[in-house]
Amino acid sequence: MRLNIILLGPPGCGKGTQAKMLTEKYHIPQISTGDILREAVKNKTPLGLEAKTYMDSGKLVPDDVVIGIIQDRLKQPDCEKGFILDGFPRTVVQAEALDDTLKTMGKKIEHAISISVDEEELLRRLTGRRTCRSCGAMFHILFNPPKKEGICDKCSGELYQREDDKEETIRNRLNVYNQQTAPLIDYYQKKELLRTIEGVGKIEDIFRKIEEVLGENEAS
Repeated sequence: MRLNIILLGPPGCGKGTQAKMLTEKYHIPQISTGDILREAVKNKTPLGLEAKTYMDSGKLVPDDVVIGIIQDRLKQPDCEKGFILDGFPRTVVQAEALDDTLKTMGKKIEHAISISVDEEELLRRLTGRRTCRSCGAMFHILFNPPKKEGICDKCSGELYQREDDKEETIRNRLNVYNQQTAPLIDYYQKKELLRTIEGVGKIEDIFRKIEEVLGENEAS
């Protein structure tokens, strides 16, 4: 059974951590749109060079270019047993284009897993992050606090809250995610591929829930 997985979830839900654990257990690659775009640009592939012209001028890379780059990536031998798409698709239009692309390759999405976390919990996780101005070390005022408040354990540099980690910025990011992704969740629900996992608790417990979902899907 192939494990062709789409991982959905808002910023701060722990999606990246779970994707890494899935990669280690099932030996399938985690495919992040940002990573493969950068890789295609670095390798100067035809689609990578096309993407670069948009990126250099600060524009969004068009869907057809992104889909083409993802198609190239999915043809690699390490995707034979499956793959985890992280950060793509972001819209229903992209999801439909992905389905068409996979169909031509004789593949399909087997699992759409949505990691759900309450917005206030996401804010607690994301606004608590602190970064050292000197060495870049990361701390969290609740989950990984420094020994001395506001001071880096490693180099005694000043800890600060990045603009990206401020409440207003995070609320905006969550709003954008919700606007884009609500229709996407509906899309995969109609296809009976969506499984929602509660992303609160120990990392290992959340991973166990995902394993159970994959087991259910494989048995059905």
